[in-house]
Amino acid sequence: MADEVLRSGSGAVAPDPPQAAAHWGPAAPRSARPLALNTFRENVILLPRGDPVLRPERLAGLRKVEVRANGATLLATVMICDDPALVGPGEVGLPEPTFRRLGAQAGDPVEVAPARPPRTLEAVKAKIAGETLSADDYAAISRDLAGHRWSDMEIAAFLVACAAFMTPEEVQGLTAGMIAAGRRLEWNRPMVVDKHCIGGIPGNRTTLLVTPIVAAHGLLMPKTSSRAITSPAGTADTMEVLARVDLSEAEMREVVETCGGCIVWGGRVNLSPADDVLISVERPLSIDTPEQMVASILSKKVAAGSTHLVLDLPVGPTAKLRDRRSAQRLKKLFEHVADGLGLALEVVLTDAIEPIGRGVGPILEARDVLAVLQRRPDAPKDLEEKSVRLAGRVLEFDPELRGGGGERRARELLESGAAAAKMDQICEAQGASPLSATLGGLTHEVCAPSAGHVAAVDCLRIASVARLAGAPTDPGAGVEMLRKTGDPVAAGEPLYRVYGSGRFDFGFAVEATQEDTGVRIA
Repeated sequence: MADEVLRSGSGAVAPDPPQAAAHWGPAAPRSARPLALNTFRENVILLPRGDPVLRPERLAGLRKVEVRANGATLLATVMICDDPALVGPGEVGLPEPTFRRLGAQAGDPVEVAPARPPRTLEAVKAKIAGETLSADDYAAISRDLAGHRWSDMEIAAFLVACAAFMTPEEVQGLTAGMIAAGRRLEWNRPMVVDKHCIGGIPGNRTTLLVTPIVAAHGLLMPKTSSRAITSPAGTADTMEVLARVDLSEAEMREVVETCGGCIVWGGRVNLSPADDVLISVERPLSIDTPEQMVASILSKKVAAGSTHLVLDLPVGPTAKLRDRRSAQRLKKLFEHVADGLGLALEVVLTDAIEPIGRGVGPILEARDVLAVLQRRPDAPKDLEEKSVRLAGRVLEFDPELRGGGGERRARELLESGAAAAKMDQICEAQGASPLSATLGGLTHEVCAPSAGHVAAVDCLRIASVARLAGAPTDPGAGVEMLRKTGDPVAAGEPLYRVYGSGRFDFGFAVEATQEDTGVRIA
């Protein structure tokens, strides 16, 4: 029934079924006209001024209209068009994202009618008031997020409200809701393994080493990764330097069946699409709360079909987790939610006093990964050692491997070249990278102001400099660390090098290093 709702103690409700949304009379059919406009996450339509049926001028006070085509329904914001050459009488202009989500073709009939706001927005108001939402509330919210029924402003309000307070049960409900709102991959294997790091440590690109090691051993590891949210490079950004990452589900399956593993961007295969929507708003706002982190990571892992997961929680003075106490709290929250989802989880707390490896930024990080795989003498040892340890923990899931033998086996696969061969196979199967693996042509060396030794490196500052330089949007931008903690330095010796391509971005990064290098000399 259209009037039926799922109510929680907070008074929040489930979303309207699509047929109940429009309420100002019959829908008005219009002819679809695709427009070469990119409105990003927002669903937008253009209507001609003076439309005799809808009279779009009266919609100025409404937030959304309901749009239907080819059996698909979505909510959209109206823009009024005064150029008949762009959108004429009897037409509705559909920018690229809206056109794609409707599955429309040029000239298709499109029905447009004013719509009431999604009822799930009542949950946002309840959450802002400090109330606790139910699992049903979060399931409904996830469906509306995945259906692009909320505006960015409404999503931001929800994120800020959740950042203020969420119970472990709410995190469980949000995670389950996000899983249910998208596809869930099945691999017909009793064990599907994965490894993930919560991020916050520049250059910590262990996944690109763990995956080929584990796949070379014979465990199935279909790795879906995210792009950067607040960092200079996400795993998908760095992998894209080496191979294509925007694979469809069918392409991903073919790679996994052939190679035993992959490293692809999760956003393309529609796993936990509600999470992708949240991330798209979290990124510009730099919101990354523990609760959202847990829901985001675990929903993606379960949706990808993982049964066993090793989770890396870096702890350090300038990491996301500053001390062991906060790390233990987050560890327990991950374990609580994973238990409810039936996911076997091992959480590993690792030291994070400085960037891992030397490169910070997609191309620089990919260069470090290749140096380790190819056993080059200049390969960063810290990246190698951490990757081997984590790969060993994943391999310990293998019931055929004797206890304590995981790390030894991981090192054997790396040193023998089996991991490098597997990475070559994965890259070839995923396809050639669309990027040019060329470092930025603008460089600036940040030098020690006095003699001494490197006493501390601020991870947040180094990441900020790399982002200001243009990473990850510019894959050739970033920071190359030339000194590590404890290294001796003479006055004027370089501590790190900044790379960039855009003059303004590069200038901002250089100015930031002059304000604070992020490296303390003692």
